[in-house]
Amino acid sequence: MAKLTAPPVGAAKGGEPPPFRTVADCVREHAARAPRSIALVQGERRLTYGELDGLMERVAASLQRDGCVPGDAAAICAGTSIEYVAAFLGALRAGVVAAPLPPGATAEQLAAMAADSGARHLFVDAPNANAVARGGGADPPRRVALDGSDGGESLAAWLVPEGVRALPVAVDPDAAFNIIYSSGTTGTPKGIVQPHRMRFLQVRRYARFGLGPGSVTLVSTPLYSNTTLVLFVPAIASGGTVVLMAKFDAAAFLQLAQRHRVTHAMLVPVQYRRLLDHPVFDAADLTAFRFKFCTSAPFAAELKAEVLRRWPGGLVETYGLTEGGGACMLEAHARPDKLHTVGRPVEGHEFRLIDERGNEVAAGEAGEIVGRSAGTMLGYHRQPEATAAVEWRDAAGQRYLRSGDIGRFDADGFLVLLDRRRDLVISGGFNVYPSDLEAVLRRHPDVADAAVVGVPSREWGETPVAFVVAAPGAPITPEALRQWANAQLGKTQRLSGLRLVEALPRSAIGKVLKRELRDLWARRDGDSAPAMGPVHPADGARD
Repeated sequence: MAKLTAPPVGAAKGGEPPPFRTVADCVREHAARAPRSIALVQGERRLTYGELDGLMERVAASLQRDGCVPGDAAAICAGTSIEYVAAFLGALRAGVVAAPLPPGATAEQLAAMAADSGARHLFVDAPNANAVARGGGADPPRRVALDGSDGGESLAAWLVPEGVRALPVAVDPDAAFNIIYSSGTTGTPKGIVQPHRMRFLQVRRYARFGLGPGSVTLVSTPLYSNTTLVLFVPAIASGGTVVLMAKFDAAAFLQLAQRHRVTHAMLVPVQYRRLLDHPVFDAADLTAFRFKFCTSAPFAAELKAEVLRRWPGGLVETYGLTEGGGACMLEAHARPDKLHTVGRPVEGHEFRLIDERGNEVAAGEAGEIVGRSAGTMLGYHRQPEATAAVEWRDAAGQRYLRSGDIGRFDADGFLVLLDRRRDLVISGGFNVYPSDLEAVLRRHPDVADAAVVGVPSREWGETPVAFVVAAPGAPITPEALRQWANAQLGKTQRLSGLRLVEALPRSAIGKVLKRELRDLWARRDGDSAPAMGPVHPADGARD
């Protein structure tokens, strides 16, 4: 059977695992040990660990003054800022669950998320004050404006006076740390409830990459994203400096990296591509980097190789669900022969592969990836049926989470991702993996980016079509590119159509929104068709 397990979680001296500590407690310890060390940087602003700890204490005490108890929630809908970090971490100190909301969601989605979280407080800033409708009803959340704007009561006025201490709170490792809302690409976002234990394990996992006093982590993805928190939480819990970017910009990232001698960063693949393509990248001094990380979206082997070649420091890719379950890690600098994989399971994590009927597949075969670990979500908030739908249990009754991804293990135990199950194209009874077709298209010198989706076909049931972003100035034509690709693909893989687009639709953290591409294709006879380029029908595409 296809099963892969990493060694048990490592023990500390004496054979005992290190004791659980909350992130808020870690900040307090760093503040006591080195109160003047810099915790946060944004623009010209600096906040020391002593100041951050004091601000967190005031947030926690203010929430308690308002009647909040452990298990209550506080929502945040704002851009990245020092105040955002203080509100998030201060809520945790009070045992309150942080519920960061994505400002880019629709007003309807944000209203649903805010209501679902049950938040008693809502932290906003000026650009997002109107994104979440002001609550009516008997008990609307108290609105606090992080930037002092008119979106709510100003943070300065809401906070208790300096020196007021919060009541101590004992936090259970399995208590809720945060509620992360899914991107909503398949409907209404679901609230993923992650426990303190999960974040503690991430702090331990990333400690071996040199995070700690003296490290400088540049955060360029939004704080509501789990992608960001995967590195931000260990960085701040370890006592390092975190530099905040309100919005990613390649030129600004390179300037900040040089100015602050940045040692660590978490980036998604599209950011790596934009940085490497920037005209001053090779002239930038990035020698202070120790490690760069990537997660959230498919990371092409060719792009990994280019990062290793041109950017100093190690490169680490992490694969896993926001929901938790299993996680894999690839230290690309140590295994350049495995760049086509996402690595092997991290310690204490176990994976299995199952077929459509829920049975484990034979060794070497592909199947849906299910995983388990001590860092698994508690469940989808207030959605027990949705939680049950992503669970799979083995013969012993052990709980795994279904990833929706299809993959296989190679002979060395490295996980090779093939595709998302929902993106799999079943054409003429054959499984067609869009990632395979996308890899072929990206090999063409005139192609900057590509995405393949399945669309309905009378003849084949489904058929693959491609959306391609041409390289600047490339004299590319859709039909010529389609024929070029099909000459390198198997008969069952051949593209039935291809369109040129200016850009692929992506989420805030760089995931290609394939549902939008399928919708665009379905509207090919509508007003959007001319902008999308010509359509090539399926007739004869398999011959």
